[in-house]
Amino acid sequence: MRPASDALIVIDVQNDFCPGGALAVAGGDAVVAPINAMMDDFAVRVLTQDWHPADHRSFAAQHPGARPFSMTEMPYGPQVLWPTHCVQGTPGAAFHPDLRTDPADLILRKGFRREIDSYSAFFENDRTTPTGLQGYLRSRGVSSVTLVGLATDFCVGYSALDAARLGFVVTVELGACRAIDLDGSLAQALEQMRAAGVTLVGAT
Repeated sequence: MRPASDALIVIDVQNDFCPGGALAVAGGDAVVAPINAMMDDFAVRVLTQDWHPADHRSFAAQHPGARPFSMTEMPYGPQVLWPTHCVQGTPGAAFHPDLRTDPADLILRKGFRREIDSYSAFFENDRTTPTGLQGYLRSRGVSSVTLVGLATDFCVGYSALDAARLGFVVTVELGACRAIDLDGSLAQALEQMRAAGVTLVGAT
């Protein structure tokens, strides 16, 4: 068992990010077994869930003529336009059916504001609007976080960088993550995490 000051944060292990989903990550379902095996090692366990309204502005379908995975400018900066995914209340937004969700102390939903995307478990993409996770973890006495889930180069990576910026000791277990790798985004994310002092377990 890890110290009580360590938390496991499981990022977005949802059907739409797994094979057959609307924004499938290659091998996304392969993270489920290692994450399940880690659950009992932590006293504090948080699951995050992408939870978008159907007309979310990060969806390519909301921008006439735009292709999925193209870029646009939002008031908060550059934004990838995604396929419609993880729409509130749909099967795609549900957790993978084999993921152990009962041990979770907290399920944090993010990306529910129509006008702004939310990769990180800690902040919306403007990097200033908080999700409340920092306060929850601090009130539980957490000082170290281990991140797993989907996808390494977006929601996991952004969460790791924000956690480090907030002063947490951060580890990413790469064996329990999978990446989208959009135009070299995985290598960039790994480099940024290393530079921020994040410990990458399983990195080559």
